Amino acid sequence: MTDAVLARELAETAGAMLLDLRARGTLSGAALGAAGDRIANEYLLASLRERRPDDAILSEEAKDDPARLEQRRVWIVDPLDGTREYGEGRDDWAVHVALAIDGVACCGAVALPALGTVHDSGAPAPLPPPVAVPRLVVSRSRPPAEATALAEAIGGTLIPMGSAGAKAMAVLRGDADIYLHSGGQYEWDSCAPVAVARAHGLHASRIDGSALRYNRADTYLPDLLICRPEWAERALAFVADLSQ
Repeated sequence: MTDAVLARELAETAGAMLLDLRARGTLSGAALGAAGDRIANEYLLASLRERRPDDAILSEEAKDDPARLEQRRVWIVDPLDGTREYGEGRDDWAVHVALAIDGVACCGAVALPALGTVHDSGAPAPLPPPVAVPRLVVSRSRPPAEATALAEAIGGTLIPMGSAGAKAMAVLRGDADIYLHSGGQYEWDSCAPVAVARAHGLHASRIDGSALRYNRADTYLPDLLICRPEWAERALAFVADLSQ
């Protein structure tokens, strides 16, 4: 089984577990989110340790082991991206499973369980055709100033959405065109979305155009740009002008 197929299988199964937990109706809100984080993390860690015993793992919901820094292959997972949205009964949450090799997000999968879909890097498809009015997906509670300004400059519209994975996959599906984030993230927030986005032909970088690097000692990644390729140059130039 290839790494991409494994990532898809694990993300899909973890997503099904999360749907089942929510459907029971015994928990809600923060308690449901915490339980979801726990069961999905336990499943992903156990599965990766069994299926890829020689690889390291970095998970949002597990204690970091610095030994991963000596490994070339590191699985980077977010068992439940969008915990709040999941606890609120929304559909804009995701499961991220990715593999970074030598610091590069090389393959992965993003499951959107509530939408019944899984996107992975192993089966890229053509992007939907562009639309006349660009759409930017942004945080529901903290839309980045750069994204708001860019939308105004290009005559675009803002679409509030939950998890990072949901936003990135909205661009992939053609429901949005640009995902520009500057409010701070961690490696597990973007590794799987970046691997999938790039495999399908989307642009993915820091908002200054520099490369996204993974499996670092400091897992904080302050910003991210995932967009259709025709918007990359303009978006990067606009952000560069704002910073001057």
